Amino acid sequence: MGASSLAIAEFKQAPLPYATSALEPAIDQQTMEIHFGKHHKTYVDNLNGQIKTYPELDKINLITLQKQISKYNTTVRNNGGGHFNHDFFWQSLAPIGKTGVPSPALLKKINADFGSLEAFKEKFNQAATGRFGSGWAWLVVTPEGKLAVISTPNQDNPLMDIAEDKGVPLLALDVWEHAYYLKYQNRRADYTKAFWQVVNWNTVNQRFIEATQK
Repeated sequence: MGASSLAIAEFKQAPLPYATSALEPAIDQQTMEIHFGKHHKTYVDNLNGQIKTYPELDKINLITLQKQISKYNTTVRNNGGGHFNHDFFWQSLAPIGKTGVPSPALLKKINADFGSLEAFKEKFNQAATGRFGSGWAWLVVTPEGKLAVISTPNQDNPLMDIAEDKGVPLLALDVWEHAYYLKYQNRRADYTKAFWQVVNWNTVNQRFIEATQK
């Protein structure tokens, strides 16, 4: 590796925390292989391609980038968001039997802000199925300390300084067609319903602790 390569601290795509087949039957292996190995990788590669244009990108982390995304062009916004969103999404999932459950503290907050866990899931499902075109559904802690369900277009996220609804994300669902079309075709609602089988509540619980102890 030459000196010029060593000078660039490129963004990296972390390995999946489970096998590509581990989320079946909710999310099939072929979709995971294409989604992670092609789509996510392309976002990382394209983002790294912008380091020559914005040399400071090799000195900031992915979360910091989201919080100042307005400084950059559309390519950085789309691919920087795409990299963060997908990395966050993979960590939000776990094989059936290893997902855990909402912690007592999180469940208490969900009940307070949504009425019940089922009411929260229904609101989240509505955000996911109601997003026109491509985008994401999110559970966030708002700046006021409330839990809220929001939706963002394309590869935007609630950490971005340009986001209409800002917050600290706890959970995300990718509703781009490439995330579900091989198995579910146009049945986004079925994909959204199956998602709850593989939500990594252990990770969501930890994110809730970190978001509310700041």
